[in-house]
Amino acid sequence: MKFICEKNILQEAISNVQKAITGKSTMSILLGILIVAKNGEVTLIGSDTDLSIEAKIKAEVVEEGSVVLDSKLFGEIIRKLPNSTIEITSAENNAIKIVCEKSNATIIHMNSDDYPKLPSIIENMVFSISQKVLKNMMRGTTFAVAQDETRPILTGVLFEIKDRKLNLVSLDGYRVAFRSESVDSDYSINAVIPGKTLSEVSKILEETDEFVNITFTPNHILFNLGKTKVVSRLLEGEFIKYNSIIPEEYNLKITAKRSELLNCIERASLMAKEGNTNLVKFNIEEDTMVITSNSQLGKSREELNIILQGEPLQIAFNSKYLIELLKIMEEEEIIMEFSSGVNPCVVKNKEKDNCTYMVLPVRIRATNN
Repeated sequence: MKFICEKNILQEAISNVQKAITGKSTMSILLGILIVAKNGEVTLIGSDTDLSIEAKIKAEVVEEGSVVLDSKLFGEIIRKLPNSTIEITSAENNAIKIVCEKSNATIIHMNSDDYPKLPSIIENMVFSISQKVLKNMMRGTTFAVAQDETRPILTGVLFEIKDRKLNLVSLDGYRVAFRSESVDSDYSINAVIPGKTLSEVSKILEETDEFVNITFTPNHILFNLGKTKVVSRLLEGEFIKYNSIIPEEYNLKITAKRSELLNCIERASLMAKEGNTNLVKFNIEEDTMVITSNSQLGKSREELNIILQGEPLQIAFNSKYLIELLKIMEEEEIIMEFSSGVNPCVVKNKEKDNCTYMVLPVRIRATNN
């Protein structure tokens, strides 16, 4: 095998495929990157069997061939080379020689025949969506997937297409995140994708209006970005019926400035770090919301102007959950809907109806705070 390519192009491809290499596999071959030089291009593949990423780059292929190189070592060598042309050549004793300007290194390779075959996916059931839109939707839902493996289905994000809408939904028992966008597709699809997969895909997607093509099979999903492809297994099982969880009716509704509310909660939460509750209390009255926290560290009190529709209310939350969702919402004015001090709070944009977030409160005794 022998090929010549530009360092920065190779480095980007390595960085993308490394996102699939967890280092947790019992198969040592999966700690490596499969490199195939053929037909004037080089294909790099990283995989942990659940998630596989393939990147193709243009190269001058002098001699075709394939090898598997240790992902970490190969990636570090390439990253530290000068920004110039790199020549990679097979050498004696199962080695690969890497030459760039006055630098050269030789590393041992593994046998490419031992590398597991990727799932074969026929790209016939395809729909397309802008990379920028999908990246945003992933960012707006992956934060709320369950970290606890006791209910594996909740470690994933529901990918639902119906009525020409793409819905992404995640929940972890304490909160629900829902994002929705229109898509040009008549398909009806219901699949659950590991949250880890979507986190890695979102890092590869770019802030561009260019499209990513998505294909489903009964067991896998394929994201095709042209020169980069990501294949992930789907999670087995039935996702919770999220529509029945999110309350539609409310007794109290407030409109608030998102950034002001976020700043108030972040400041109040500094006093709430003790223990794991991160407890902040809301006292909602007329045109004011008072946010307080109280611990052995001290006390905090924040006051925020709001527009209130409904009766006054006292309610408390884990500040971490509110901070996370307020950070990823995009509009400056948001709406919060409440039913009582023990029922979930629903948070939405004021203008664009493309996201819904629900957070469970923390039960507290009535206080005068």
